[in-house]
Amino acid sequence: MAKRAGADSFTARLRKSVHRVRVALRKSGVDYFRGDGSDWIALVGLILTIPAITLGTIAMPVWVSPPALVLPIVAGGLLLRPASLLGLYAGTAAALIVESVALGPYTQGPGRVTPGTVLVVAACGLFGLLIAQFRARVGVPWRRGGTMLFDLRERIRVQSSLPALPRGWHHEMALRPAGGQSFSGDFVVAARTNGGRTLEVVLTDVSGKGMDAGSRALLLSGAFGGLLGSLPPHGFLPAANGYLLRQDWDEGFATSIHLVLDLESGDYELLSAGHLPALQLHAGSGRWEEKDAAEGPLLGVYDGAEFHPAKGSLRPGDVLMLFTDGLVEAADRDIAEGVDRLTGEADRYVASGFQGAAWHLIEACAKDVNDDRALLLISREA
Repeated sequence: MAKRAGADSFTARLRKSVHRVRVALRKSGVDYFRGDGSDWIALVGLILTIPAITLGTIAMPVWVSPPALVLPIVAGGLLLRPASLLGLYAGTAAALIVESVALGPYTQGPGRVTPGTVLVVAACGLFGLLIAQFRARVGVPWRRGGTMLFDLRERIRVQSSLPALPRGWHHEMALRPAGGQSFSGDFVVAARTNGGRTLEVVLTDVSGKGMDAGSRALLLSGAFGGLLGSLPPHGFLPAANGYLLRQDWDEGFATSIHLVLDLESGDYELLSAGHLPALQLHAGSGRWEEKDAAEGPLLGVYDGAEFHPAKGSLRPGDVLMLFTDGLVEAADRDIAEGVDRLTGEADRYVASGFQGAAWHLIEACAKDVNDDRALLLISREA
């Protein structure tokens, strides 16, 4: 019995040990693919390329020249941590010494290690080390930097999505960052409140453009999305203004326009914080009207700002456009001229009910403008 108990105890200990090893391997694999684990696999792979390149240089110096050692250095700057990168540099320096001894003095012919080769390899190593140190300082995982930026871009896109509207209503939005970048200082947050009867939309233009304003736009879109629907409509802009003031940014102001639309009656209110007026197409007359709210101050300028609404109503066939200044303002034209051009282009889509019009209007009115552009269309079907 004692021998059997001892055997069972040994088997149990062995199973526990195997289980611990499996868990550790699984955790290491997950950490590796998430970019949180050690970079030893990449380090070993790059170190192994150094002797391969060195042998190729010694055997065929014309085809595999000594500067080929910059290849693992460049890859290491993108993949390795600074401490690991120093080990890779030590291996590269040793390889240069071996090549220099094996090939002989550089004065005896081509394909040898010259002072210029050493300078090129050292310069690449310096730039790689600076990149690795910057990445380590900002705390971006070594393989997740691009994934994180993609994640941020998708979060902005999801936060700017519009809720579905009941039958009889159509909406669409187009957003074009400056310079063809992925991040924009213009964003939209929207929600259906009051039991789904009311649509609230906020279009905001953060100071700056493109990547410079993208981080602030991401922060504000999350905060504004949390405020929208949690406060009475007339309390949103004062709360947003207070939030910006608390950030104490050097360049922290923004313009914003808040639409509160009753989806049953078509009545709406517009509250503006230094934003351009909206445009409404009246189906009966076929004319565009500027819906200029009592313009309040910019968000983030001073405390205690008040915002007063302008009221209107969307009848069957009417269209309401909200947009940012990048769509109508340019260096060679004033805003009034840009608004005229926008309404002239928009008239072409009256017959089609403005289906797919938002993207085409930006293309027609501000295709090559170096500024963020956003356009929101809401129409009530006839």
